[in-house]
Amino acid sequence: MKKNIIFQVILILSISLLLIGTVFAEPIHLKLATTTSTENSGLLDKLLPPFEEKYNIKVDVIAVGTGAAMKLGENGDADVLFVHAREAEDKFIQDEYGVNRRDVMYNDFIILGPSDDPAKIKEGKSAVYALTKISNQKAFFISRGDNSGTDQKEKGLWKIANIAPEGTWYMEAGQGMGATLQIAHEKQAYVLCDRGTFIAYKNKIGLVILSEGDPLLFNPYGVIAVNPDRYPHVKYMEAMQLIAWVTSVEGQKIIREYEIDGEILFYPVAIK
Repeated sequence: MKKNIIFQVILILSISLLLIGTVFAEPIHLKLATTTSTENSGLLDKLLPPFEEKYNIKVDVIAVGTGAAMKLGENGDADVLFVHAREAEDKFIQDEYGVNRRDVMYNDFIILGPSDDPAKIKEGKSAVYALTKISNQKAFFISRGDNSGTDQKEKGLWKIANIAPEGTWYMEAGQGMGATLQIAHEKQAYVLCDRGTFIAYKNKIGLVILSEGDPLLFNPYGVIAVNPDRYPHVKYMEAMQLIAWVTSVEGQKIIREYEIDGEILFYPVAIK
């Protein structure tokens, strides 16, 4: 009887120590390479903490342009990507750098400019019309120039418009979206921006929306695990946990309900 009591006490203490060890264990670190737009918008500050607490995984965010984020993935320097350049994402997977891409959310791009609209782009309804007017008037335009998803979209729009932008009116900032908006504000220039970052920054800059609604300005976001067959050191299981989280009912609810001043920044698509 006495031995049974001692055994039970030892068992309870062992289980307690195991549970305490689990609670206080150092979290696993997961490298997320993502765009400056997701960080500048403030979304990650809402989306990641519940995931980190639930799974004891610390997400180390590397916020760069989509091109730089994908380069990190290509080099095996990230575990998971959260980006917005669909053609580049598809190539990333075709080249076997990434696996298990999932659609997460979307918003759209908009063309901003000074309220007096010197190139009169607000008169038209298409992005090509807007860029053509800006080019003809040689009105100041600030490009991100960083191979980000936004930069790739902008370059694609100029190509569709059959325009090669160059000259003193066209400036490449080589910066993230927030910094580029600040430069455009200072120069009172036109700029292509994702809507989420604009909503987050609109009270800090003197620019307004002058062109929106063109289907060419659609902006989808996807999440991709870096291929563990190519890079065995990546934290694939944890990456898949994050992918499952952002596309889950709970994760999509956080995205859907994230607003600034009553304005929705992103629309979730994983859960209809």
